[in-house]
Amino acid sequence: MRAVCDFQVIDESDDWIVVEKPAPLAVHPANGKVEATLLGGLEELLRYEIANGARLSILTRLDRETSGLVLVAKHAAAARHFSRQFERREIGKEYLAIVHGSPGWDETHVEAAITRVGGEIWLRQGVDPSGRDCVTAFRVERRFSNALGDFAVLRCFPETGRMHQIRVHLEHVGHPLVGDKIYGTDGSPYLEQMADGLSEKSVARLMLPRHALHACKLVAEWQGMREWRSELPVDLAAFAGA
Repeated sequence: MRAVCDFQVIDESDDWIVVEKPAPLAVHPANGKVEATLLGGLEELLRYEIANGARLSILTRLDRETSGLVLVAKHAAAARHFSRQFERREIGKEYLAIVHGSPGWDETHVEAAITRVGGEIWLRQGVDPSGRDCVTAFRVERRFSNALGDFAVLRCFPETGRMHQIRVHLEHVGHPLVGDKIYGTDGSPYLEQMADGLSEKSVARLMLPRHALHACKLVAEWQGMREWRSELPVDLAAFAGA
């Protein structure tokens, strides 16, 4: 299958590239499924460099339905350089999220360990004291209401890098993501999507066909500090009335 380069290049050097991934583009091939992926698109875009020794390492892996910034190293030395910053928690990451409800706080700091809880959805995570430490800060950007109810746009600051961290912590504080098929629901929308695709009824219940999470900012050191930003995409901005 020929890769579809359905993403935008934000910044690039001989050592790394930063791209903006749309939803629902997968980062890597999954479960043997034949489909376009971000990795395939990058390999197509950078095939001359790859032919001359480049080796791609995707460093910020987003869920299929999460849009936004992805940092990719072009060779092993760059991958090691950025990986050390991740290990020391020196990479700055920010996300924008649209959540159900109107939080009773303007800022909050969630320290709640998470672990895989499994069940019918094997990748589902949950808050559990026996899990791995997990810390996320949240700040309300604005609150809004429409015919569907009360909502808020939050800026999210993950201090750790656990799987589904932001989504799990938002469910934990009672403000799950709009459109999330796993968290804030019984998981049936996710199972339906995996089986036969979402019905119109399920899409209407979820309010959005994908979850409302966008990686909007990355800060890293490479020959000085680098900062990359991405605005809320059209689908989420339209829902938020922005």
